[in-house]
Amino acid sequence: MQIGPIAKIIACATLMLAPIAPAQAQDQSFESAFAEVQSFEGAFDRQFGTELRSPRDYNADHGSALERRIARLADGSRGRIGVAALDLSTGEQIAILGDQRFPMASTSKIAVAATFMEMVEQGKFSLTSEFPLLLPVRSQKFSTAVAPVRRGEHMPAHQLIDLMITRSSNPATDALIAAVGGVDVVNDWARRAGIEEFNLTRDIATLVRDDGEFDPAVHIDVRDSSTPMAMVELLSGLYQGRWLSAESREVIIDAMERCRTGTRRIPALMPEDVLVAHKTGSLNNTSSDIGVITAPDGRSIAVAIYVTGQGTRRNREARIAEIARAIYDGYTEPRRVYASADY
Repeated sequence: MQIGPIAKIIACATLMLAPIAPAQAQDQSFESAFAEVQSFEGAFDRQFGTELRSPRDYNADHGSALERRIARLADGSRGRIGVAALDLSTGEQIAILGDQRFPMASTSKIAVAATFMEMVEQGKFSLTSEFPLLLPVRSQKFSTAVAPVRRGEHMPAHQLIDLMITRSSNPATDALIAAVGGVDVVNDWARRAGIEEFNLTRDIATLVRDDGEFDPAVHIDVRDSSTPMAMVELLSGLYQGRWLSAESREVIIDAMERCRTGTRRIPALMPEDVLVAHKTGSLNNTSSDIGVITAPDGRSIAVAIYVTGQGTRRNREARIAEIARAIYDGYTEPRRVYASADY
C-alpha cells in the first residue's frame, strides 16, 4: 500500500529529531524510518481490514473454478469489490476481499431490525409500539456532530421495520435506532452475536448528510463499515434462527423477500423460480446488496456483495447481478465447468 500523509509526517518528524549526520547517513536514517512506518501501517491495516488489495493479489489461493470465476468478475481495477457467499446446507464458503472493510450504507438496517426484535422478545417493546419518524432537517455537511432531525408521524414498529427494509426508509431507520438506544446498542447486539467486523457509527441522517467525504473506491473508512464475511455471518445466523425466535426471524425475512429496491442487483439475473430475500445499500460511489438466495429445491445461499467505483451506479448494479448469478450457478450446479475464457 502507499504510505499515507500521516505516516509521512511521522517519518519526517523522526528525521527532524535525529542528530545531524552526513548525507549518506541521513539517507539511511530516512529509509529506516520510512520502512518502520510502512511496517506499522501494514500491521494496522491487516488488523483493522483497511489494507487496499485487489483480487488479483491472491487469485492463486482460489483453487475452485467458482472462486476463480468470482475473482474475475470482482476485478478491482475500476474500484474495490468485496464478495462473500455461504451455502447454508453444506457450509461451503467463498470470499473475494471478504475480510476488507466496505461502506455498509443501508445494508446495516438488517442489524437494526434484529436489535429491535430482540427487545420485543425481551418484552421492552411490541410490534405495535409507536415511534415517530425522524425526518432530516437541512444543514451544512459536517456542521454538527449529529445531523438535526425533526419528529414526524408516529407509526407502529412493524410498519417502521417494513418501510426500513422494503423501501429503505431512512426516517424509519432512525426512528428505530433512537428507540433501541442508539448505534452503540446495535453494535453491542452484533458483538453478542459474534459479529466483530461490524461498526455502525452514525445515524442515517448524519451518514447521508456527510456522505462523500471519502471515495470508497480508493479509501477505506472504518466508520459505518463491515466486511462481506461479517455480513454473511449476520445473514446466516438470522436465517438459521441462531439469535432470534422463529416469529422475530419471520418479520425480518418476510420484509427482505418483499424488498422493492435493487431490482437490478441480486434478483436481476436469477431464474424466475428462485426466491431472493435481500437488502440493498447505496452511497457515494458505492452500491451493495446482501441477502439469501433460495433455489427451488430449498437450498439457500447467503450472499454479500459490495461494489465501489465502476464508473456509474448502473455499472455497479450490473456487476452485483453478474456476481450473484455466478454464485448461484456455482453452488447449484457444482459439476459445471466454466470455459477458460471465464477465467
